[in-house]
Parts: sequence; C-alpha cells; structure tokens
Amino acid sequence: MRTAASNLLMGTFRVGSLKHRGNLVEFYMKLTKNSEQSGDIIKNANKKNRPWCLRGYYILALLELKDITRRYKLGQVQVTALGGVSLSIQDGEYVSIMGPSGSGKSTLLNIIGCLDLPTTGTYIFKDKHMEDLRDGELADIRNRRIGFVFQQFHLLPNLTALENVELPLIYQGVWGKERRERAEAALESVGLGDRINHLPFQMSGGEQQRVAISRAIVGSPSLILADEPTGALDSHSSRNIMEIFQRLNRDMGITVVQVTHEREVALYSRKIYHLRDGIIEKVETINNQGGI
Repeated sequence: MRTAASNLLMGTFRVGSLKHRGNLVEFYMKLTKNSEQSGDIIKNANKKNRPWCLRGYYILALLELKDITRRYKLGQVQVTALGGVSLSIQDGEYVSIMGPSGSGKSTLLNIIGCLDLPTTGTYIFKDKHMEDLRDGELADIRNRRIGFVFQQFHLLPNLTALENVELPLIYQGVWGKERRERAEAALESVGLGDRINHLPFQMSGGEQQRVAISRAIVGSPSLILADEPTGALDSHSSRNIMEIFQRLNRDMGITVVQVTHEREVALYSRKIYHLRDGIIEKVETINNQGGI
C-alpha cells in the first residue's frame, strides 16, 4: 500500500534513456540498482531528459518565493505592489501569471528575474538566496541563468539578427567561431536561418520576436521569463511564438514563466497563477494545453 507521501511523488521521470512511470522512489531504486550503468546515464543526460532534479527522494524547485512583498513610495503614499506572494516552480515547468492591470504581474516577474528585490520575504533560485547576493552576482545570474523576452522585442536597430543574438555571449566571454555558431543555431531553431543578416526593420513583428527568443536561449538558460510576449503581435504570429515556447519547454526542458492578460495565451502553459491586488487569488492546473 502506498502512503499519502509516496502518492505525491507519482509521475513520469526520465534520466538519459531510462524512463519510469510511477513512483519517484521506485525510479531512484532502478537508477541505483546498477551503479555503473546509472552513472553513465546520469553523466550523459541532457536538459531535455532531466526536467526533474533527483536528490535523495525529493523533487527540488528551480525557484521558490516565500511571503514576498514589494512596496514603493510615490510621494507621501506607500503603494503595495505585492502583498505576500508564495509560489514554487519546478525545473521543466511551463507556467503563466495572469491578472488585470495593476495586479502586480510585472513586479513579480521582475523579482523572479533578479531585476528587482523584494521589500520582505525570501527568494531562492537554484539553491541560492537572491536577497543575499551583491549586484554583480545578480547580474551574472541574469546573464547566464535567465533569458528574457519582452513585448517590444528590444532589438538594437543597427545590428543584424545574428549580431543581436550574439550580444549575451559577448557578455559571457564567448568569442569568435563558437559565438557565431551558437547564435546561428539559436536562430535556426526558431526558423530564422535565412534571416541572420537582416536588420530589425527588415523583419515582421513575429520575426523580430523570434530573434528576441533566440537571444534569450543562446546562453542555454535554466529559465525563460516572458512579459506579454504576444502583446504586439497578430493572432497568427502569436500562435507561432507560443508554439516555440511549448517546444523549448517540451524538447529542451527549459522552464518558462510568462506574464499575460490573455487567457488564450495562458492556456499554452500547464499552470496558471491568478494574481489580483498583489496576492495569488488561485492556482489553475491546465490538463489539456490549448492555443490561440
């Protein structure tokens, strides 16, 4: 008979070529039954095949927020943008944050992306407390661990698609042939292999957003944060962008967190956090990922 605790660990788990559907404890036992084989499997596993972190019998969160508040002062008035948000996002999840204007969506995304710090509360990302880090350490996490996609693309107008995508790699110290090859591969992965030498004004809005996604993934981040990624696009381009996010999540195991006010967009994810007046009102699980 399974205990209530073991029932919480039910699911489908993969490491390398080994797949197990059932209980995580049983999967762990299968992995360790042949230590030489399991060592090879773990060593050769890539992101696609390890959306879950194994450490003993626990599934670890990629990021965890506990009682996060964010308050601002506007003149003599104190504004509470977040009023005590707690959430946990696992490695390999695809989640949406929804809410009306002024609900705190962008503030929450800025904190998750290490662009802002909470007034109170704890934010743990990849086992590190973000509130304890210096500015340079936060900048390094943003550059190496997190990819950003914005509504307005934010491409440099005088650089080609390839040069825009290369920018994060320059900051990471990647040079020469490797930098170009990685940027080309990122553009090809979103269907822009024939647009690498185009300037932003020579591309449609949907193509520019795909360049922005390429820029976000070229550094092999653990997490993509997307702030209203389809807000400036028509429905056809929006569908293409959301299908790319689904593919990155499904095939590459990249965790995706997106902010949107459009339910059609949110339905591409597997979980929706509904935010209102700076607090999480409810959490909705999506069983059948939909589309625009």
